[in-house]
Amino acid sequence: MKWNNNLIVDGEKRMTTDLWTEKYRPQTLDEIVGQDSVIASLKRFVKSGRVPHCLFSGPPGTSKTTAAMAMSKDLFGESFDQNFMELNASDERGIDVVRNQIKQFARSLPAEGAPFKILVLDEADHLTADAQHALRRTMEAYATSCRMILICNYSSRIIPPIQSRCAIFRFSRLNEEAIKSRLDFIAKQEGVKISPEGIGAILYLAEGDMRAAINLLQAAASTKTKVDESVVFAISGRANPRRIKEMLSLAMEGKYDDTIKHLKDLLYNEGVAPLDLVRQIHRELSSGLDQLRAKALERTAETEFRITEGSSGEVQITALLAYLSDMQ
Repeated sequence: MKWNNNLIVDGEKRMTTDLWTEKYRPQTLDEIVGQDSVIASLKRFVKSGRVPHCLFSGPPGTSKTTAAMAMSKDLFGESFDQNFMELNASDERGIDVVRNQIKQFARSLPAEGAPFKILVLDEADHLTADAQHALRRTMEAYATSCRMILICNYSSRIIPPIQSRCAIFRFSRLNEEAIKSRLDFIAKQEGVKISPEGIGAILYLAEGDMRAAINLLQAAASTKTKVDESVVFAISGRANPRRIKEMLSLAMEGKYDDTIKHLKDLLYNEGVAPLDLVRQIHRELSSGLDQLRAKALERTAETEFRITEGSSGEVQITALLAYLSDMQ
């Protein structure tokens, strides 16, 4: 079978395998937004040509991998491909990947007169303890020929000997303005019409994750209609926060029958997963109910735990709403 990778859209040839997260990935440090203090430090490394071992930690979708690649491109220029390597530790977590792939790359000399090579180890917190100890020894033995950038979501899962050998940079969730400006740019480039409400829905769902925001925009744009909040929530499988607030308000007012109708509509007509729904309830409860917040949040956490353990989502959320109704 021969795949046709080209698609004609409005007379323009486009790749059907086009991923906007890769197409619009920043290529230089100057293009990265929302991490000003970190990027300023990395620019100083590039300018001086002295790069230590680094540890990038923070939530997903906050430009950690992009920053490592952009710094390497700024540093190496045309020799980037010969002096840069990226591995994902979640694919091979054992000690063999350190002894073979990483060690083989680290011990070879840099190409085209570069002072050293850069190895990016993504999701390094998935490495086993033995693999991390082997990696520590490799970092020491080949520090002159190879610098390593470890990327993880939780720096606490990296052993202290490695942390002490790295310059640690903590990436924070991106603010809404940074994500909004990038979404506006992509929408303009792709000819996508998006309403302010659609942008707001994407920002609500992404929660500071640029990758998730771009993926939501691309999925919503595939409907070939104007991207508004109804389209965004429909393709994401999540509920509109207004519906959640309405349901909680009815529960607080003691209108239990109407509350259950709202719940069943969300679960069966809109197809919202029970686990996603209870997490959205938690998010809405966190922003209100000052005098009852502690008890409500405690019960919500218990409901989520029971659902993850295999209990019926509808039964557990119904019980949660009944508890909230009785709290008044």
